Amino acid sequence: MRASKLSGVRTRHASIRAGAGIRLAAVLAVFSLAGCGGSTGNSIASRTPAEILAASRAVATSATSVHVVSNASQGRLTATLNLQLAGDGGRAQVSLLGLTFEVMRIGQTVYLKGSPDLYQRLGIAANVPQGSWLTGPVSGRLGQLAAFTDLRGELGRLLPASNARLVKGASTNIDGQQALELKATAKLYTGILYIPTTGKPYPIKLAKHGKETGQSTFFQWNTPITLNPPTNTTNLNQLQHKNH
Repeated sequence: MRASKLSGVRTRHASIRAGAGIRLAAVLAVFSLAGCGGSTGNSIASRTPAEILAASRAVATSATSVHVVSNASQGRLTATLNLQLAGDGGRAQVSLLGLTFEVMRIGQTVYLKGSPDLYQRLGIAANVPQGSWLTGPVSGRLGQLAAFTDLRGELGRLLPASNARLVKGASTNIDGQQALELKATAKLYTGILYIPTTGKPYPIKLAKHGKETGQSTFFQWNTPITLNPPTNTTNLNQLQHKNH
């Protein structure tokens, strides 16, 4: 993809998601909370809102895997994501800017399957065989779309940022789990992050309304994900070389 066009896709996607990292001091301040496990109470209700969010972000971004289903809209801009994320790879089904595609990363190799319109936006002039997956290294042209398979990067953007305005809400039952509501106000939305009150405080769900609306659901934390390379592949570098 031409750098400018690819940057546009990623920039617009990022504009409808929260973004920011966790400061090390915040993580250290809630280390004991983030490390608690089992089925016993995790005492999050007794913590400050900032400590609760930091602990939840800390355990989330240090997880070995997670499944995320997310949708968001901001004006006419919409995005839907179905992500299976692990530390060494992942698989993402993405609908964004009128484009639908699937991207998989296994180690340092990327696989992409999309429409001719997507390939045109990527700046790929050669004809891609129908039904074939394009493949190439993370360091190549397909690498930026592989960002959708980055566990820590995606969770860092989807969850409320550490600088959001936070208020503790009520205890509730969400999807069969006892949870605490953490209300977060960011630049584009006001949302509620549901965090379990037993075991480790892995996020359960984030519901948002405001200029940005949508919902992200997080499940299957630390459940092994099997990623098998597609059998019908076309090497992007060889394809471009053949058409020169």
